[in-house]
Amino acid sequence: MSHDLSASKLAIREVVENWVLWRDSADWERFATVWHPDGWMTATWFQGPARDFIEASREGFNKGVNILHFLGGWTCEIAGDRAISQVKMTIHQRAPLDGVRVDVACIGRFYDFFERRQGLWAIVRRQPIYEKDRLDPLDPAAVLKLDRELLESFPEGYRHLGYLQAKNGFKVKRDLPGLRGPAVEKLYAEGKDWLAGSVRPGE
Repeated sequence: MSHDLSASKLAIREVVENWVLWRDSADWERFATVWHPDGWMTATWFQGPARDFIEASREGFNKGVNILHFLGGWTCEIAGDRAISQVKMTIHQRAPLDGVRVDVACIGRFYDFFERRQGLWAIVRRQPIYEKDRLDPLDPAAVLKLDRELLESFPEGYRHLGYLQAKNGFKVKRDLPGLRGPAVEKLYAEGKDWLAGSVRPGE
């Protein structure tokens, strides 16, 4: 591995780690530095420019929204000044559900379109891939009765996360990539195009 490739991978991984630490600890000034100015963020509850995501996250944090992230294995493909980074992640959200406090854990990957500009690696687009999730009441004796029709209106990969967020007033996008299917295949194709020099990092 060349020195430049090794240094690039270390820099990209550091950005990936910083995203989680700075967002979850409400370090908004430094959180803004992980993105390029035209950065784009997609989540179950948000799709738009990174600068707007930062403000929405700040507002949610100040209102007591409890969403945390944990990272696992990581890989990265680099082509010149572009890269595709993937890291295993778990999203944890705690919130009330019909009067019962619950935790949802959603396992997936952050699929990131990176670019090096003026020597700086930063995110151009972040697209999570949602693989599977579960919901648990904090009180093991609590009884939950879920709306089956609403629950099954969300894809399998983030079914319970989407349900909890919808019940708490979020507008949840219902066609995001999962472990299999056309949405994730489209994302992979966009990643390949990005490394090959496409004008935009997908849709």
